[in-house]
Amino acid sequence: MDLGLQDKAALVTGGSRGIGLETAAQLASEGARVAICARNTTDLEKAASLIKERTGREVVTIRADVTVPEECLHAVKQAAEAFGRLDILINNAGTSAAKPFEEVEDESWGYDLDLKLHAAIRFSRAALPYFRESGGGAIVNITTSAAKTPPASSLPTTVSRAAGLALTKAMSRDLAADGIRVNTVCIGMIRSDQIEKKWQRTAPELTWDEFASSPEHGIPLGRIGRTDEAAKVITFLVSEAASYVTGTSVNVDGGKGPAL
Repeated sequence: MDLGLQDKAALVTGGSRGIGLETAAQLASEGARVAICARNTTDLEKAASLIKERTGREVVTIRADVTVPEECLHAVKQAAEAFGRLDILINNAGTSAAKPFEEVEDESWGYDLDLKLHAAIRFSRAALPYFRESGGGAIVNITTSAAKTPPASSLPTTVSRAAGLALTKAMSRDLAADGIRVNTVCIGMIRSDQIEKKWQRTAPELTWDEFASSPEHGIPLGRIGRTDEAAKVITFLVSEAASYVTGTSVNVDGGKGPAL
């Protein structure tokens, strides 16, 4: 299927590792021109080399701390100037921060909201003029399926991500008249640095496949997901194949989340 992404211009935040890196590679493989944004220059360069090796396409790298408002604006401007337009934004930057309510200090609340919610707001707002010049655009906000039904000791992440769900729906209503679609992908257990560290910490005697398929994870599909499985859903949502999809969420969690 032709996803209609040839020569579209995309910016992926948190694009140097994990789901962000894989999404950037998927977009490039579909013919999109891609910029990736992250804090670590070395990681960005490695990611760009990997994507070029896999797809044959050059990637624009942008060093930015998404918790700093000025750097959010600069990253969007740099991507748009590199391509002469901007069509796609993937708000993917973030980490998992999970503690009981009483253990989360004000500083942690503020940082988490800046990293996951305020950054998405700032990047999206900065991208709007370029989307309108292009005649429309697509935004995907990466959240988590746990944000829909937060478990105990999951703060502040689930609260920040739940705000991202509300942001997605509100933005989709406000921006639809401009042909700008906004959706969210709710991530479950997908292989990441954090999950690999948990594997090495709690069950180093197991192979990855043994750990990933452990019943203890409670995943109906029986295993931890792969980054490409999330990236393909994200790529679909920003493509022409999803041209009538906006204001919705898609769980990529192997069926673990109890909410639709």
